[in-house]
Amino acid sequence: MTTQPTDPGKRTSITSAADIDLNDWDFWGRPDEEREHAFRLLRDLDKPAFFPEPEFSLGGITGPGYHALVRHADILEASRNPEVFCSGDGGATNIPDLPAEFAEYFGSMINMDDPRHARLRRIVSRAFTPKMIKQFESDVDAAASRIVDELLETGPGCDFVTEVAARLPLKIICDMMGIPEKDYRFVFDRSNIVLGATDPEYVSERADIAHALLTAGMELQQLVQDLAALRMETPTDDLTSSLVNANIDGERLTAQELGSFFILLVVAGNETTRNAISHGMRLLTVNPEQRRLWLEDFEGRAPRAIEEIVRLAAPVNYMRRKVTRDHEMNGNLYRKGEKVLLYYWAANRDERVFDDPLRFDIRRDPNPHVGFGGPGPHFCLGAHLARREITAMFRELLRRVPQIEAGEPERLLSSFINGIKHMTCEF
Repeated sequence: MTTQPTDPGKRTSITSAADIDLNDWDFWGRPDEEREHAFRLLRDLDKPAFFPEPEFSLGGITGPGYHALVRHADILEASRNPEVFCSGDGGATNIPDLPAEFAEYFGSMINMDDPRHARLRRIVSRAFTPKMIKQFESDVDAAASRIVDELLETGPGCDFVTEVAARLPLKIICDMMGIPEKDYRFVFDRSNIVLGATDPEYVSERADIAHALLTAGMELQQLVQDLAALRMETPTDDLTSSLVNANIDGERLTAQELGSFFILLVVAGNETTRNAISHGMRLLTVNPEQRRLWLEDFEGRAPRAIEEIVRLAAPVNYMRRKVTRDHEMNGNLYRKGEKVLLYYWAANRDERVFDDPLRFDIRRDPNPHVGFGGPGPHFCLGAHLARREITAMFRELLRRVPQIEAGEPERLLSSFINGIKHMTCEF
């Protein structure tokens, strides 16, 4: 498996869909405008392009290939039909079927179908309702304020990602779970490995990627399982205590389910919100007229601004589904056992749905993006919390550091996460 893109000077230009290889790491190292052009070419095809499955260095079963769903309409319909386009047969976060030992640590809800998915979501969803999230509002606002306090003390030139964007969701999730502050860095580093294993900054090219992933997963699981053991003896008011002591219609989380859910929470809830904030800062920097509009009426324009940031950031590039039976969708036939990849990033730029889709417009309405996933049972459980955190962070930044600007982003090398690793800021 290639772990870094080739020399940009040696890249071939993309002039037709035949030039596109979504399995090539070089493709994911290209600038946004090149990838946007490529996905537009794919959207213009009569039917979804089919790609062979990539070489898989982590074990498991590599199948014959997958259909790349890049149109908004295809992703909506596939998302609404989980009984046809399933997540649990081999996993949703990878292209080849996930090895059993990886499913143990990285399965959780997004790699499940009903009834297992419904059972787990029913147990944990009570912590993520709008009513529950409202109870965290003061904590989120206070955390965002402290982060900007320290940003002003540090001064310009710092890394916006690690010093600002990453800190808020990390703190909120750890506080929700009852993870002490001394372990924040531990959680941060392990979550970087889980989602950035193909980037040599997080896992050396000489390292065993499978071993690095399993080790990070086991360490995160052990952290929360140790905490859960304490909460069973001495309950508190944190989420870990609620989950291990919950008895909803006679159902409880097993230790394994709790550990897998924690990995999902710190990875999905931390990394994705971090990247939305980072992308948002860059978008406001290169679109100063949109910054001025938001500053004129922050609270009034915040809801639409946040949705537009999430649309263009699309922190998760894709999720995978497997077809459970022969099925025709939007004029194309999918056979039982075939795989499809739902490219949210591409769907959020579909010119059939969004007027001038590459334009950043904080007043865009309607904005039916799929940045939190498509409709259906796998829509992001933490969407309300993510919106709250992004709003709080930009409220503090634009109120207290209105001239802050982001430098050129250093992107995560990943086909799965549309991530920014580092980005300087000036003010």
